[in-house]
This record gives sequence, structure tokens and C-alpha cells, in this order.
Amino acid sequence: DNFIQKTKQRYNNPRSLSTKINLADMQTEIKLRPSHQLTMLDVGTVNGNVHAHSAPYKGIAPNQRLEPVTLPGIISCLLCLLCAALNLIRGFHAMENVFQDDEEEFNNIAVFFIGTAACLYQCYLLACYSGRRNLKSFLMFGLVCLCNLYLHELRNTWQILFHVTVAAFATLQTRMRQPQGKAPDYNV
Repeated sequence: DNFIQKTKQRYNNPRSLSTKINLADMQTEIKLRPSHQLTMLDVGTVNGNVHAHSAPYKGIAPNQRLEPVTLPGIISCLLCLLCAALNLIRGFHAMENVFQDDEEEFNNIAVFFIGTAACLYQCYLLACYSGRRNLKSFLMFGLVCLCNLYLHELRNTWQILFHVTVAAFATLQTRMRQPQGKAPDYNV
């Protein structure tokens, strides 16, 4: 009881050494390190609603957020989804004809589905953070190029050019969308 009373008196007494504040030191500190104004996006709320992306991360590694997606990034993702859908449709169409043709058709089906997976993975790399995103994106670009090289007999030049250009554009957008910088030190 005696210890609690002494502690209470020490912290409630405005003249104690622990509560004295040097106003001049505080003003120079504010001049040297001005306060940083937070926006509603920094806090994670807009119009009073919490963003889905601002949910607390409960993993082993720290949460790594990417810069916001730009309009060319959205267009790139949509074009990748279009290429994936085209590959998927061509793959299912090739599956219908598999009983009529030879073994070469099985390889074409597999390549169409691999191309679909590569396009979808490029969309994932553009949207989400992943370790070594740039390397994975370049590998997916190479995989799309190899798939189109294998399927050159089934596609015309414009189709091949479209698929390769979309993959290159997605790789560029993935490369340009970097992780956000660290927040300033708030001394908290």
C-alpha cells in the first residue's frame, strides 16, 4: 500500500522530475522533425469503411503492400485474362477433336492449358506481392513465348503477336509496380 501511494504521488505531482517538459527542447524537436500528416488511405479507411487490403496481417513475414494499380496495369490484367480465356477455349475445342486425330493433339491441348496457366499467373503477379515477382514474370513471359512458338501452326501471325505483346505488357507492368516505401518513423 505504501509503495502504491508513493508511486501515485510521484506521477500525480506536476512538479516531479519525470513530468517536467522543456518547452524549448520540444519546439526545436518539432522544427527538426516536423509531424507527418496522415491521409485516410494511410489509416486504411475511406468514408468510414475499412478497406479489405488494410486487414492486419497475421503471418510470419511482414506485410508487403504494392503501389496502387494504374490504368495500364488494369488494362494489362484484363488483356491477360482475355488471352487466358482464348487459350482455354482453344484447349477445350482441341479436346473435342482429340478422338479424331493423332497424338499431336494431346500435346496441343497441354500447351493451350499451360498458356492459360501462364496468363493467369501473370495476372496474379501483377495484383499480389510475391517474392521474386520480376523473375517469375519474366519466366511467365518466356513460357507464353514458348507456347506460342509451339502453336505457330494453329495460329496466324496476328494471334501470336497479340499473345506475346500482351505477355510483354503484363511483364512490364509487373516490373513497374513496386512495393510501397516504408512509412516515416513516427516515434511511437
